[in-house]
Amino acid sequence: MIKTTTTSISLAIYLWNVYLDYRQYKKLRESKVPTVLKGIVKQGVFDKSREYSKDKSRVKFVQDLYFFTLATLLIVENGYAFFWNISKTLLESMNLTGSEVQVSCVFVLVYMLFDIVCKLPFSLYSTFVIEEKHGFNKQTLGLFFSDLVKSILLGVVIGGPIISAVVLIVRKTGRDFYFYLWVFMFLFQIVLLMIYPTLIQPLFNKFTPLEDGELKKGINELAKRIDFPLTKIFVVDGSKRSGHSNAYFFGFFKNKRIVLFDTLLETSSHEETCAVLAHELGHWKLNHILKNLIFSNIHSFIMYYLVGFALWYDPLFQAFGFKDQPVVIGFLLFSYLYAPVEELLSFLFAILSRTFEYQADAFAKALGYEAQLKSGLIKLNIENLGNMNPDPWFSAWHHSHPTLVERLNALGFSKKTD
Repeated sequence: MIKTTTTSISLAIYLWNVYLDYRQYKKLRESKVPTVLKGIVKQGVFDKSREYSKDKSRVKFVQDLYFFTLATLLIVENGYAFFWNISKTLLESMNLTGSEVQVSCVFVLVYMLFDIVCKLPFSLYSTFVIEEKHGFNKQTLGLFFSDLVKSILLGVVIGGPIISAVVLIVRKTGRDFYFYLWVFMFLFQIVLLMIYPTLIQPLFNKFTPLEDGELKKGINELAKRIDFPLTKIFVVDGSKRSGHSNAYFFGFFKNKRIVLFDTLLETSSHEETCAVLAHELGHWKLNHILKNLIFSNIHSFIMYYLVGFALWYDPLFQAFGFKDQPVVIGFLLFSYLYAPVEELLSFLFAILSRTFEYQADAFAKALGYEAQLKSGLIKLNIENLGNMNPDPWFSAWHHSHPTLVERLNALGFSKKTD
């Protein structure tokens, strides 16, 4: 019964997402430029965007079916118990005790490697076929696998202590674990936010200070206008992997830093770059980052509380081939049963995220960057071949950011371009 329920939930979620993907694919076949983009985006550019999105969409159909089938086999054939037993055997071969903490860490590593191997063909195809075809890929095979090895090592270095801590917290605090685990994960999240930009990301990219000039002067003036405590401005070599563009900021309290992708500087004017940054800094001024942190931690607290009902429910573990009740497995099995709630919450968080994006656009507009934001958004979408004709259902369910058409409509540009 438990397995039937789990597979039924997975099937329902899979079919719902396939339906949304199908709606979007039908929309991508429409060759007419949306009204708001007429006179702004040429037909040839619009067609390139459609072809890029269609290529990604076709791969997604295959990929989703592949992973749904794989997940179903893991459930039906007790795949997680198989990996758990392999982990025990590996530890025994090394003459280790095979405590729950040790087995859990090895299990996560073994399963992570299995997952990477399963995803590798799609990652390679996406990077070296689709992204290459549409002019975005800048990676070599050597850089691709170098990044992969670094990611695995980081997963081991960071993941091992986290898994150990989770198991120990649950075992030491019993059914009250959810509060202590929530506190621990909250503190870890803060630490990760502090060290990721300065210690982890530099392992993958090179950051250089922005040279003195009109752009740096404009950014500093923008920061002063809104009392943003800017200390440094960096340019990151995103172009060594991709032709996509972006900009962001990081840092706590009075030590904020801005990062610009070199691809953004190559395609946008100084005024457009400042407009894009005005949008990003709007998230800070309007406390969107703090609000997201609060909402995500409320969600985590509730989820940790609910997972407690699964951790000590013996029939759940027995249904998947386990004689004992490992903490890590309990979290994993709970995720299947919790999936419908997670899908709904993801939808609600996407709505919230899009609301914040509209507010940040309005903030930049209020600062006087309306025209520059318009041209900057258009350039970014043209350079990134973003989806310019979204299906409303697909966009509402999946997109954390509004599409170009939606953002221009919200800014009132449709009135000026009809």
